Amino acid sequence: MTTPQNEPPEEPAASAPTFSEAFAQAARNAGIGQVAPGETPTGASLLKAIGGIRGLIESILPGLAFLVIFTFSKNLVLAVTAPVALSVVFVIVRLATRSAVMPAVAGLLGVGISAGLALFTGRAEDNFVVGIVINCVCLVILLISLIARRPFIGIVVGLLAGDGNGYRTDKAKFRVVLVATWCWVGLFAARLAFELPLYFAGQTELLGSVKLIMGVPLYAALLWVTWLLVRAAYAKPTAERSADIR
Repeated sequence: MTTPQNEPPEEPAASAPTFSEAFAQAARNAGIGQVAPGETPTGASLLKAIGGIRGLIESILPGLAFLVIFTFSKNLVLAVTAPVALSVVFVIVRLATRSAVMPAVAGLLGVGISAGLALFTGRAEDNFVVGIVINCVCLVILLISLIARRPFIGIVVGLLAGDGNGYRTDKAKFRVVLVATWCWVGLFAARLAFELPLYFAGQTELLGSVKLIMGVPLYAALLWVTWLLVRAAYAKPTAERSADIR
């Protein structure tokens, strides 16, 4: 009987990423993950965080197209189908240039569902229901994290920095992520405070304008503030630590 010789050892099968690893990777791909904790944010990193020039165009142009077309024509079908057509073009361009296609696909999905709702109900303001629901969900998640004494920004930064729940045993870090999480609560609450009354009043043009103003510009500004806050706590070791924060 002959025995095989010099056979290469079998490589272990790659294990599936854990939830924490998957969450951390998603955070790195998102806005706050574009600057490591302790790193100084720059204009270039901020632009990258919101998707670059292409990301700005893909985020703003569909909503702007709806607002302009509906304001001047009051034609609901044209106003909601034009953004869908633009979103399809964005997907095709990304496929043709072999760029990351998921941001454009996600945008197309959101625009498509919004258009479908508006066409189904015949109410132009229903084009904004998806955005309002997303703001509500984000607000609830942030508030739950605060009630549980696990500020959501702390969870994200902990995964990115590799210290897990270190923010819970460091008073300075805990205060920073607590303030940062409350800032994001303020953003989503402010959006709802302005958008919901306009939605129920049927003020479509004003609602579209407010959504554009309180969308990417405020998101970018708050992302910048979050980076600065996080950098202040993670740039240097903190001397004072608490036993545990409950």
